Amino acid sequence: MSGITFGFIGLGLIGGSIAKALRAVYPDCRIYVNTRSQATSDAAVSDHTADKAIGLNDAALAECDYLFLCAPVENNNALLSEIVPYIGDKTVISDVGSVKSPILAEVIKLGLESRFIGGHPMAGSERYGYANSDPSILENAYYILAPTDTVARDRVDELHGIVEAIGAIPLILDAASHDYVTGAISHLPHVISAALVNLVHDEDSPDAIMKTVAAGGFKDITRISSSSPDIWQQICMTNKTNIVVLLDKYIESLKSIRGQIDNDSEANIHDFFEHARDYRESFTSVNAGPIKTQYVITVDIADEPGSIAAIAGLLSEHDINIKNIGINHNREFAEGALRIEFYKKEHTDSAIRIMKDHGYSIHSKDDN
Repeated sequence: MSGITFGFIGLGLIGGSIAKALRAVYPDCRIYVNTRSQATSDAAVSDHTADKAIGLNDAALAECDYLFLCAPVENNNALLSEIVPYIGDKTVISDVGSVKSPILAEVIKLGLESRFIGGHPMAGSERYGYANSDPSILENAYYILAPTDTVARDRVDELHGIVEAIGAIPLILDAASHDYVTGAISHLPHVISAALVNLVHDEDSPDAIMKTVAAGGFKDITRISSSSPDIWQQICMTNKTNIVVLLDKYIESLKSIRGQIDNDSEANIHDFFEHARDYRESFTSVNAGPIKTQYVITVDIADEPGSIAAIAGLLSEHDINIKNIGINHNREFAEGALRIEFYKKEHTDSAIRIMKDHGYSIHSKDDN
């Protein structure tokens, strides 16, 4: 694969992470980038992820074996129309959007069915932009491929292999199935999470007591509300049919449990939570979705000066990076006074071992 060339139009969190992963796996490949921000292109060239920045009408587009459209969903259609005259005969176009039907319609309109393999890495972060891109977010994440019926099978197989090489798990779906599936397990949860956060905001007291004690379960199920509102506005507009259908079904389920609570239906309420628990516990523990696993432990510490600094220093001595650290004020759902979050599972495992060796009482927390 040393002679392969990849192009990226747009280089945010996902595009940047894919480009960095490709550079790590195929160090001799060529990577060309086009971004709205010159600073982003400069950063990608400076850190050696990209070989050079190119224009949308650049002859270098024709050199690309794979061209990834990584702009916001609503912009990709317009970009596709703009670059069609400049792409080469060997170029296969893909995208990374979480909605496939709109881009597929544009592909058909432009007669590019034999050149298109839709893509959706089901990975992400509460943060966004190239500065936060990291190949590790793709590790063990499902990467859905949605090829058209006429694209060459050997190109599908090749891209399938590339996805595996960068550490993701390729899964082939047609565009319609993809949009309904992601509507249920990604798009609807973001709507629900935002609605719940807004409800607490609207119902909070003037002294913000709800916000003050919000932790544990509430923070766990609403952390995705920190995602980009621009992205989620676009997703709601482009996958609205599926989201509305699923939202209607969800509203009916809420009405049902509301009625059971109001009528003191003890057996039905118990079944409601039991069925949810049993199904949830049947999920794979693989870190393979847009709502990424958190690697969290809580630690019992003495309430005295220097106790937090001692832990931070101990972990630093062993080259363990801490993603976040803070006092666990609400311990309804977790034990331990200090909450520490890590970037990777291996860091978590090492921290637990080291801290136990130093006499700390550790409570690991599974946020899968």
